[in-house]
Amino acid sequence: MNIHYISEQNSILNHFLAQLRDVNVQKDSMRFRKNVERIGEIMAYELSKTLPYKSKDVQTPLGIKTTNVIEDNVVLCSILRAGLALHTGFMNFFDDAENGFVSASRIHGATEIKVEYQAAPSFDNKHLLLLDPMLATGQSLVAVFNKLITEDTPKEIHICVVIAAPEGVAYLQQHLPDHCHLWIATLDDGLNENNYIIPGLGDAGDLAYGVKL
Repeated sequence: MNIHYISEQNSILNHFLAQLRDVNVQKDSMRFRKNVERIGEIMAYELSKTLPYKSKDVQTPLGIKTTNVIEDNVVLCSILRAGLALHTGFMNFFDDAENGFVSASRIHGATEIKVEYQAAPSFDNKHLLLLDPMLATGQSLVAVFNKLITEDTPKEIHICVVIAAPEGVAYLQQHLPDHCHLWIATLDDGLNENNYIIPGLGDAGDLAYGVKL
């Protein structure tokens, strides 16, 4: 697996990450969503550097300019509900991408992840970007991935997360194909006994959209 750690080089990304974690800033759910969206934009920009490009002649009012544009189709697919704000950030940059949404949940007391809702276009021979803010154990992402690839074969696969635990990274390395790309905004210390990322930021879905029942 090709792993990209974006926060290794200082940038405004670290400023947004700090606000995501701050318990005082987290009280403003709109700001939390906006910061996740901004991080998505930064990650989309960095990822875009690795995609294949082709030359295109663009007609301007005064002539023609040859410019490099993305060659292949991109599909954005986020895991509900926490992935929605991150999805918006990526969509701001990949504005002509197709979009998909998947739900993943663990039934109380069970070990298996259930992937129930799926609304996604075909991503056969396209670049699939699978988006989820938090990579804890990695089991949800692997379950979603296995569900999505039952019918289509992407040209490239990019997993994009904001905060990751080393345990989740190791799980993805073990269960996903070697040619996958894993994009991580920042890597944390690990998981606690409840499989929460430490120091993490809490429940991203609750912070963005309110506490669920």
